[in-house]
Amino acid sequence: MNHPDTKITLAQFAEISEQRLPFAALMGLKLQSVSADCAVMKAEYRDAFLRPGGTIAGPVMMGLADAAMYALVLANIGPVELAVTTSLNINFLRKPAPGDVIGRATRLKFGKRLAIGEISLFSETAPDDIVAHATATYSIPPSVN
Repeated sequence: MNHPDTKITLAQFAEISEQRLPFAALMGLKLQSVSADCAVMKAEYRDAFLRPGGTIAGPVMMGLADAAMYALVLANIGPVELAVTTSLNINFLRKPAPGDVIGRATRLKFGKRLAIGEISLFSETAPDDIVAHATATYSIPPSVN
């Protein structure tokens, strides 16, 4: 779903992902909704996501958190290529069962040079339980301001 307050559409983000973010296809990342305040992205389950113990691997969840935050940043500044992650901190809270993982990035503070957000990750098999929580900071290039 697109919102009128966003500077990028789902279709535009899909095009950017396809052309410039090859890892997004490898990880099955699909942006589901985006607004200036929230971006929701899914990592569609693949057996390759599992680590020993039958849980979703941490790098998959970290990649989902970062990509969801990237979508949120672009929703606020438009399709700017040099918006980059400067910090990503993640806490793994529960063992997610095999299945899709949903990341919800929400805006905490967007300034002229930095964008800060938090990302909650949920297993689609247990949507009421957060499996990981992340915070991320993105650098906004000066050409945007």
